[in-house]
Amino acid sequence: MRSVNKVIIIGNLTRDPELKQTQSGQAVATFGIATNREWVTTAQDKKKSTEFHEVVAWARLAEICHQYLRKGKLVYLEGYLKTRSWEAENGEKRFRTEIVLQDMIMLEKRSGDDHTPDAIPETEPDVAGIDAYPDEGSEAGSGENMF
Repeated sequence: MRSVNKVIIIGNLTRDPELKQTQSGQAVATFGIATNREWVTTAQDKKKSTEFHEVVAWARLAEICHQYLRKGKLVYLEGYLKTRSWEAENGEKRFRTEIVLQDMIMLEKRSGDDHTPDAIPETEPDVAGIDAYPDEGSEAGSGENMF
């Protein structure tokens, strides 16, 4: 039997994407997403919970995220979970589980926002299907010092 590692999230950016380059020149963007959950208890109390997720985009998709996404923007994301580890300066082993982005769709427009989907030039490629993550064995997931 095959295993599945698939994440689908709709949420709001908690910060603007930060674009960097790896030592080999590969573009990588990182940003946060918040998702909200609401439910009613058996006592009919309304409850709310917010989860925060770290997202990593590679290559052309990283550049698109950096160019068009901003804090507060509602987006649909597809990807997979990847946990990387590194040793902190104090010698402690650290772990971070991130969503490695494979597809992104901007879901809303804001009036007066230059980074709305309407601002995307007609020549801009559709992000669906872009090979947005590096091959196994490259810098992805190799640790904290990947830049």
